[in-house]
Amino acid sequence: MVDKAGFGSLIAGLVLIALGAYGIFMYFPDVITVLKGSLGIIALLIGIFLAIIGVLIMKE
Repeated sequence: MVDKAGFGSLIAGLVLIALGAYGIFMYFPDVITVLKGSLGIIALLIGIFLAIIGVLIMKE
């Protein structure tokens, strides 16, 4: 027997995957722009953390 909550979650997940794929397909140039911006933000945050860790290591 399949659990009703698990089956409902599976169906909801598949619907959300389909809607997300449709949204990515329809707005692909915007998706690329967001990804580029996200990569820049991630690089900035990693740089800040590395600088902070470097300062903390030099203090010791």
